[in-house]
Amino acid sequence: MEANILHADLDAFYASVEQLLDPALRGKPIAVGGGVVLAASYEAKAFGVRGGMPGRRARELCPQLIFVGGHFKDYQRLGDAAIKVFGDFTPVVERISIDEAFADVAGCTHLFGSPAEIAGKIRRRVRAELGLPISVGVARTKHLAKIASQVAKPDGLVVVDPRHELEFLHELPVELMWGVGPVTRERLAGIGVNTIGELAKTNSGALERLLGPAAGEKLNALAWNRDPRKLETQRRARSAGAQSALGRKPADEQVFVPALLHLADRVATRLRAKSRPGRTVTVRVRFADLRSVTRSVTLDQPISATAMLAEIAEALVRKVLIDHPHEKTISLLAIAVSHLEQHAGLQLELPLGLDDRRRPGTRKDAARWIADRAIDKIRDRFGWEAVGYASVALGLQRSVPDAFRELAEKEL
Repeated sequence: MEANILHADLDAFYASVEQLLDPALRGKPIAVGGGVVLAASYEAKAFGVRGGMPGRRARELCPQLIFVGGHFKDYQRLGDAAIKVFGDFTPVVERISIDEAFADVAGCTHLFGSPAEIAGKIRRRVRAELGLPISVGVARTKHLAKIASQVAKPDGLVVVDPRHELEFLHELPVELMWGVGPVTRERLAGIGVNTIGELAKTNSGALERLLGPAAGEKLNALAWNRDPRKLETQRRARSAGAQSALGRKPADEQVFVPALLHLADRVATRLRAKSRPGRTVTVRVRFADLRSVTRSVTLDQPISATAMLAEIAEALVRKVLIDHPHEKTISLLAIAVSHLEQHAGLQLELPLGLDDRRRPGTRKDAARWIADRAIDKIRDRFGWEAVGYASVALGLQRSVPDAFRELAEKEL
């Protein structure tokens, strides 16, 4: 097989857009955000500044750091324009975020040249037409193409020869793999696995015991570049989620209850808009040391009501805190709903094994769902800020603008 899959990623996208809009910022360390760093330029990253970092810590690392508020409509406009460039070469494009996409160019090489030549043309057009740097990886599989684009950063192109895939892959650090975050990386380091080659040579049973059967099997396959996934140009979302970086806040209900209600409001609104309620609710709690813990529950029937989602998430977070009594500080909360279904109807009196406050179909819950739909209609007409939950408005200070959250969260 030939290397026909491209993965393109706009470099330090939000910060690069700010430097494009204001030439005086070019070459300087900048961060988008304030209380929390939403994105950092490469000049700021050189000092250790990273997205998700508290603003105070970022200023300690880089005293000359310049914070900018963010131009979110421009992010959307320029991200859409960059993805449109890919579409001029091939119809097989899978967009996975505002600034990132895969493209399969197997069917258009007779028109535009080799995959490497097409990648070069895309990079030149994005630079000439939009003024933005973009890195592209070209490989035989999606996983390897994504890794290649990371190796190509900043503003580069890496083509992986199919004859030397494993030579290229096995020398790289394990954290470049899809699905290896800080926690997984630390666990792997604990057994002496720091490169992808070391991971490939690790006994699959040991990986499954360390990471769980599904994750262990998946990472072992990817370490040998076994990735049969094809591009999905019309993929439907399998889940909807939202997260909130809190900085360093005490792990008490005055903090997490309004934060969870705000997250539930964002997620449930999207579920209702697409008529896709979900049955599995998952929460993630990140503590001060950046260690994350997740808890989930699967219901017998799907839900999309804001208050019910918030209450279920709250119960899960309380379980996390009970299981970790020594953790006193929360830095991030997240809610995700999966096992989405394609219907909007509300069945009555469903026995979910929950108390009456959280049973879809009860008279109280039906009233909540009607209230949610009324809120949705008001927001559709007058905007998101026109109406909301008082406990959120009074109890939550948002360090991350909602406009950024809307860009960062994938739409159904």
